[in-house]
Amino acid sequence: MKKRVILCAALLMAAVANTFACTNLIVGKNASTDGSTIVSYSADSYGLFGELYHYPAATYPKGTMLKVYEWDTGKYLGEIEQARQTYNVTGNMNEYQVTIGETTFGGRPELADSTGIIDYGSLIYIGLQRSRTAREAIRIMTDLVQQYGYYSSGESFTIADPNEIWIMEMIGKGPGIRGAVWVAVRVPDDCISAHANQSRIHQFDMNDKENCMYSPDVISFAREKGYFNGVNKDFSFSLAYAPLDFGARRFCEARVWSYFNKYTDNGKDYLPYIEGKTDTPMPLFVKPKQKLSVQDVKDMMRDHYEGTPLDISNDFGAGPYKTPYRLSPLNFKVGDQEYFNERPISTQQSGFVFVAQMRANMPDPIGGVLWFGVDDANMAVFTPVYCCATKVPVCYTRVDGADYITFSWNSAFWIFNWVANMVYPRYDLMIGDVREAQKEMETTFNNAQQGIEEMAAKLLDKDKNAAIDFLTNYTNMTAQSTFDTWKQLGTFLIVKYNDGVVKRVKDGQFERNSIGQPAGVLRPGYPKEFLQEYVKQTGDRYKVPQE
Repeated sequence: MKKRVILCAALLMAAVANTFACTNLIVGKNASTDGSTIVSYSADSYGLFGELYHYPAATYPKGTMLKVYEWDTGKYLGEIEQARQTYNVTGNMNEYQVTIGETTFGGRPELADSTGIIDYGSLIYIGLQRSRTAREAIRIMTDLVQQYGYYSSGESFTIADPNEIWIMEMIGKGPGIRGAVWVAVRVPDDCISAHANQSRIHQFDMNDKENCMYSPDVISFAREKGYFNGVNKDFSFSLAYAPLDFGARRFCEARVWSYFNKYTDNGKDYLPYIEGKTDTPMPLFVKPKQKLSVQDVKDMMRDHYEGTPLDISNDFGAGPYKTPYRLSPLNFKVGDQEYFNERPISTQQSGFVFVAQMRANMPDPIGGVLWFGVDDANMAVFTPVYCCATKVPVCYTRVDGADYITFSWNSAFWIFNWVANMVYPRYDLMIGDVREAQKEMETTFNNAQQGIEEMAAKLLDKDKNAAIDFLTNYTNMTAQSTFDTWKQLGTFLIVKYNDGVVKRVKDGQFERNSIGQPAGVLRPGYPKEFLQEYVKQTGDRYKVPQE
């Protein structure tokens, strides 16, 4: 793999390098079926424990200092002045429905500033605790790095509220040079967008103050460093600060392509860029051919390029059961030749995922829903977490001391990983059981949403705290119910598929014969295509001789 390192927003161990991780999908309010703004995020990293963070609202006396620790490693970076008032933050959404996600593009390594105090993870969660709108979050985040220095490498942020969605890209100025260069572009309300570990902002309208913000030296600094020498109107943030390479194109931009391919008719036009046949980049945002629902975005987060030229479920690497996953690292060598695996949106190393739904036509406590899941989005169940929630579900915490290397039967992260890792080796055989349970639960939550919110609205008219308590309890109940169901699914799968055979099931129950004994098993063996390849590879070794 190339030496350029792309870090995810969740690496806990510095030894985990060369990881292409994290995906954000974006839907403007006029491109969604219900008028909500929608953004998604998968925190993909070997080393990340999936949990739901919570920062309660608080007030602080003047002069209070806040200790800052790097989100990736826990390294202490320094102190900054605490805000007098902070807001409730549950996961990556605050009580005003402001949501922030990220993907790391790395960019030019010489621009990382090891003397800075603010890393990108701190920017997210400090920004959420201090902002009431997306624009305010951008101002707060950029002011923080200007005052205290930016510790991380190049980063793309999705910053959203019920009315607007912005993409902000930022990179430092090098060791000891305080601040960062950055540009933020608003995604039009009728468009969709995405980013996935590669800088995507190229040219931007410097005169459109309503839809574009940037640091005053974003171009002059690039000139000073020798990254750009053209006229201002031709300046590309991406080309200057994150030059394209094979990995950025195939492992990162390809995930954006998959989203655009599904929801526009232009996928075939953008594919040559992904394949390296042209350097003409995809647009930052596009108009979809249909409006997208929250469920559409959940399902898109489960994508493995199915049905496209990049589909990985039908070649030899998928194994006998058409597994749409590949083991890391993404690059490998056979002899002196280097090869690669595709990197789709859904990946096995996710810590947590969410789809944020923000609605301007509802009061904030009801309007903001973080549909949250742990582990691989493809195997997860998205449960509703209301932005006003004052207590997070126990199963989404470090219960019983659970972490990335400490298992607990009471941890949703470990239960979902347990089930997923049973399914991966026999994917095509077992995924149907997962889909059935997943669809049943998500459909139930979707259908219940209107009634729950009508009840919360009635409570809100009389007593705001009662409404908040109601939605907090609902958040906790649905998460715990999902956890319990998934643990039951795990025990069901072990029994049904034990030892490579399949127990007979009818109406959700294992069948028994007339005297109450198990009704026998099915022996699926290997698929026909795999057996043909097996014989091709082994020749006559296992051929039964003629009598």
